[in-house]
Amino acid sequence: MSGASTPGMVRDAAGGPVETGPPGRPARAASGTRSAYPLYVAGKLGGAAVSLFAVLVTSFFLFRIIPGDPVKAMTHGVPTSAAQMATLRRQFGLDLPLWQQFTDYCAKALSGDLGTSYQFHAPVGELITEKLPATLLLTGAAVVIYSALGLWLGTRSAWRNGSLGDRLSTGVALTLWSVPAFWLGLLLIIFFSVGIGPIPGMFPTGGMESGDTTGFAYVVDVAHHMVLPVTTLVAVGYAQTLLVMRSSLLDEMGGDYLTTARAKGLRDDLVRRRHAVPNAMLPTVTMVFINLGHVAAGSILVETVFSWPGLGGLFYQALSVPDLPLVQGLFVVFAGAMILANLLADLLYPLLDPRVGR
Repeated sequence: MSGASTPGMVRDAAGGPVETGPPGRPARAASGTRSAYPLYVAGKLGGAAVSLFAVLVTSFFLFRIIPGDPVKAMTHGVPTSAAQMATLRRQFGLDLPLWQQFTDYCAKALSGDLGTSYQFHAPVGELITEKLPATLLLTGAAVVIYSALGLWLGTRSAWRNGSLGDRLSTGVALTLWSVPAFWLGLLLIIFFSVGIGPIPGMFPTGGMESGDTTGFAYVVDVAHHMVLPVTTLVAVGYAQTLLVMRSSLLDEMGGDYLTTARAKGLRDDLVRRRHAVPNAMLPTVTMVFINLGHVAAGSILVETVFSWPGLGGLFYQALSVPDLPLVQGLFVVFAGAMILANLLADLLYPLLDPRVGR
């Protein structure tokens, strides 16, 4: 019986037994492991493509229910005959059936052509490219600051759950989170730009620059203009990251692996940084990437309140007409940034937790 093979055993080239388990299972398991991540990525890419198409459909039909006639708004205060109005509608394609307008819009959008602005008479893509750096500077700085602040305070609050510091930081975060951003911005302008009582006006009331500086003085001038809008965005935005990180870390703190780490003699700080925080990061990663998605969108109300020359102010101007190509183009850019941020978070998950995508 020495030459017989038992179930789950095969012979190698030298005649020795090799355990395989049930016939074919190892090969299938290895193949499944190798093919799982590509299938996971393909599924996420497909979902992102479907979401982007849904954004195109929504952006086209949503903004056509806005009251107002774009042609009348553009010619407001200018004597215009009915024939000239008809010519303008034909020029902008507003005389076409709705289904044809939609198909033309989708075809152009998928090729990168977002149309021509009614009020600025310039390609929407150029207008967005011109205003995008200001928005990236403002909201990018704010997102980096409030994400880091939320992660740090959330970790400390959870690790000292129930302490005075935990109750204080959580209470302040919840209070600021419930405050409308534009209202907080107006308060900051009143107190620190205009000045009230003994508090003098220290910061500009709006804009991005004074217009009379160059070189390093220009950098300082822009930073001076950024203080109040960035403070507004950070004050309103850091609470969500703090609360998500705090909740995730509290869920991890009862784990047996932390008790084991402490039993090995690791300091409490090392237990938190090396074991608890990495395992609590997965939900927070989603929040951080969502915040990064907000970088392109900026904050329409905050940019409007502080007269910041970014995409938020441009969106407000487009809505007031309504400038349909510009509104639609900005909506696609804002939503596309969120879709891309969520896609990147989904693709990063398996690197943080190997169980995802397997």
